[in-house]
Amino acid sequence: MINKQMVFLVVDDFEPMRKVTSGQLRAMGANSILMANNGAEAMRKLQNQRVDMVLSDWNMPIMSGLELLKAIRADEKLSRIPFIMITAEAERDRVEEAIFNGVNELLVKPYTTGCLAARIEKTLAAPPRAPVFGKGEFHHHPNIPTLQVVVPESAEQIRPTVLIVDDIPDNLQLLSSIFKDEYRVRIASSGEKALGICQSNDPPDLVLLDIMMPGMDGFQVAQQMREHPTSQNIPVIFITAMTGEAARIKGLELGAVDFVSKPIDPDILKPRVRNFMRYVKLHKQLQANYDGMLATARMHEDVELIMRHDMKGPLAGVIGMLQALVEESSMNDSQLKQLRVVEETALQVLNMINLSSELFKIETGRYKLDAQPVLIGDILSRIVEMARATFAEKNITIAFEVPPGKEKLQALGDAMFCYSLFQNLLRNACEAAPEKSRISVELFDESPLKIILTNKGAVPLQIRTNFFEKYITQGKQGGTGLGTYSAKLLVEAQNGKISLEVSDVHNQTTIQVSLPRFGVVK
Repeated sequence: MINKQMVFLVVDDFEPMRKVTSGQLRAMGANSILMANNGAEAMRKLQNQRVDMVLSDWNMPIMSGLELLKAIRADEKLSRIPFIMITAEAERDRVEEAIFNGVNELLVKPYTTGCLAARIEKTLAAPPRAPVFGKGEFHHHPNIPTLQVVVPESAEQIRPTVLIVDDIPDNLQLLSSIFKDEYRVRIASSGEKALGICQSNDPPDLVLLDIMMPGMDGFQVAQQMREHPTSQNIPVIFITAMTGEAARIKGLELGAVDFVSKPIDPDILKPRVRNFMRYVKLHKQLQANYDGMLATARMHEDVELIMRHDMKGPLAGVIGMLQALVEESSMNDSQLKQLRVVEETALQVLNMINLSSELFKIETGRYKLDAQPVLIGDILSRIVEMARATFAEKNITIAFEVPPGKEKLQALGDAMFCYSLFQNLLRNACEAAPEKSRISVELFDESPLKIILTNKGAVPLQIRTNFFEKYITQGKQGGTGLGTYSAKLLVEAQNGKISLEVSDVHNQTTIQVSLPRFGVVK
């Protein structure tokens, strides 16, 4: 299954866990395995040695697994390395943060060798992942439902397993009779046998463990359980005649979830076991939850890829042909009007692609500007003409002014970004402006170039301070709150600036955009 030439990096602050995971990888056929005890050490190894896959624990000192993931995805040379996160993390927000920072798989503790092998195989078969949301933050849009995972009925019907460990046959028989009707019961008469069951590919869900046994006692069993990924997180209830505080403290240090004193009272033990089995059931659903969340993220990435590669290029070509047709003198007014409508529709689709694709790259710092000269006056002129047609029923006057003789002024940026951002800004201004009012669009020959949009209607006071933030909208039915947010990102991605000024006295809103100028001011 594993190419013997592959190099694995195992990252865990607990040495026994590193050794066990390395042993599991070797059993799968891996020959080259590097180890690190925290994320910082892992990054040093990654900078100096070839690594084909990272398997990392989540909670570590100095640099956690999540911090390591972010560092890898932010490094251009390392960003495509497959990353499997091993975790008992149950907080949805933190798991989402890992998913949307490009983790390939999440493996929930406890796990078996078979589970690890399946995750590695799945990771190798899938395309590489990269971060898709900004700076590790997953923003819930109010109209996007969260994932609901349904556990299959067959999974519900599988009875949980209780392992009973005691060297006295009568105790084994008594405890078995208490739980056999409700759970699948396994027994072990020694610590060695118990450990073998716990570290097998069919581990129990809960262990009832006697402390005082010959050979390997209960404390030793618990200690070694915590040093193996298959048994590391299995709940242990100590059943003992020992009543001293020292024994209880030692048990708790080894991860015991409860103590039950001998002689056993079934009326006390049964509800305690039942309570912990509820936790076990919830924990078992984590892997299904995480798999579903990853599947949703991959679906989003597939859609993004389709839009970026399969739609954006042809659409830009369509817009170019439409603009060439509009410039032909042979077109009559009716034909020109129809072409303008088609052009506006195409630009709206392009705008949606920019919002759903390029914005994610800008947010995550993965966008690289290929700055080109842009005829900014021509773009503004086309957008103004389309806005006049779209909002004709409001009887709005949209005035566009270019300095005399400066029709060929050029910005240095991305033409498609300029279309999207000014279309959004002008559309917002037209929607906010009262009927029969005036909107002005002015282009100033400065360095940088300055574009000012002014409309009647003051931005509401409660959203002024966060006007350019994500999902901020008010008074617009069906508004997403992405228009001004995207405009700000698209301006800044072109090394420009955008600002808002509101006048309550004149009931007026002004947005100023500055973009790098191509050429010099004459």
